[in-house]
Amino acid sequence: MKAQGDAAEALALQYLLGHGLRLVRRNVRSPGRGGGEVDLIMAESDGTLVFVEVRQRSRGEYGGAAASIGRAKQRRIVFAARHFLARLPQVPPCRFDAVVVEGELGATEPPRIEWVRGAFEASAWD
Repeated sequence: MKAQGDAAEALALQYLLGHGLRLVRRNVRSPGRGGGEVDLIMAESDGTLVFVEVRQRSRGEYGGAAASIGRAKQRRIVFAARHFLARLPQVPPCRFDAVVVEGELGATEPPRIEWVRGAFEASAWD
C-alpha cells in the first residue's frame, strides 16, 4: 500500500511540475501524536504556496479518492501546514489543493488524474 501511495505521489508531482508548479518540500510532518502530513508543498509562479494532498483509489466507488479527504484529514493537513509556515519569516498566500489519482497504477490504461484547486479552506479550522 505504501509503494502504491508513493507511486501516486510521484505521478502527482510530475503532473504538477508539468503544469508549471515548483516543488518546495515533500512529506512534511507536524510533530506529536495526532499530527498531520502534507504530501507535497508546491509553489506557483506568483509565490503562492500550495499544500497538496494526493489520494489514489483503484475504483471510483464510495465517492472515489476525493471523498476520502474527510474533515479529520483536512484538519491534520492544516495543522502540518501551519507547522511548516511557522518557520518562515513571512507567510505567503497559501492554498490547499488535492490531486486525485483514480485507476490502477501500472495498468495498461493510464490512471485518471484530477487536480482540485482550493479543495478545502484552512479557515474552517480556526
